Amino acid sequence: MSKYRALYTDYPWADISVEREILAAVDCELTVAAAEDEATLVNDAQDADALITCWASVTAPVIDAARKCRHIARTGIGLDNIDVARATERGMIVTNVPDYCIPEVAEHTLALLLALGRKIHLYYAAAQAGTYDRLLGLPLERMEEQTVGVIGTGRIGGLFAERCRALGMRVVVNNRSREVPAGTEWQPLEELLAESDYVVLLCPLTEETAHLIDAAALAKMKDSAFLINTSRGGLVDHAALAGALEASAIAGAGLDVQDPEPPNLSQPPYNDPRVIVTPHAAFYSTRATHELRSRVARQVAAFLTGKTPEQVVNAEALGR
Repeated sequence: MSKYRALYTDYPWADISVEREILAAVDCELTVAAAEDEATLVNDAQDADALITCWASVTAPVIDAARKCRHIARTGIGLDNIDVARATERGMIVTNVPDYCIPEVAEHTLALLLALGRKIHLYYAAAQAGTYDRLLGLPLERMEEQTVGVIGTGRIGGLFAERCRALGMRVVVNNRSREVPAGTEWQPLEELLAESDYVVLLCPLTEETAHLIDAAALAKMKDSAFLINTSRGGLVDHAALAGALEASAIAGAGLDVQDPEPPNLSQPPYNDPRVIVTPHAAFYSTRATHELRSRVARQVAAFLTGKTPEQVVNAEALGR
């Protein structure tokens, strides 16, 4: 019998061999939850020394049930699926990996922007249906000198802005700090929405940013503008987006993240031909996912062997 046990709530890769190998070296057995619902996690977490979670909700009841646990490790950047405040109250440290997929998400976001701007998705769908018509995507505009509005300028937002500037695009940003990447300008949100040809969401999901893009925000956008979200699905009111598309109040959208996930792809806005949907895949690359998985496993191994792991987000829980 192993000295320690870690519970994996959920994961999007084919297996957990990378994590198992690293944790086995510190005599830790890694098991997988039977399901992602709260009741199952409450049951499965009771004898875990550590929890590893990707997208499953680690709620206060799950945290309270994990009586032996003192470490919750997030395989990703955002922490909106973990009740960090409750974990801190219980003396559990929470870790994440905030810098593992910066190029991948920036590149995926740029790919969506280029595909929307050049109407690649419309031409592709038409070609698959047997239609060869260059006029189908008109109007088409030169990318150079168009305006990209970036909401959120952390590591990913900064790199994405740099990529857009390399294409000759004007980049305006909105963030809380008003600190802007080189060559960009800060704008109030209303001005950014009104001026941008592409509105790009690269900010975290918080109580303040939930449904940041609602009917009122969409009404401020140009009818020729595109919305791109590669951050968190909850930033967008998808019913309002469906309504804006139906009214042709915006030109289209690129959505890598949804609320809920997976969404009902047969319903708007997801079935609208002007919308590109990808399955929360922006973070993915062979290199990024291996780095993420191995770093998370090493965080857990470090904690179980009495060391302070990297990227503790609630330092006040240390030593409790």
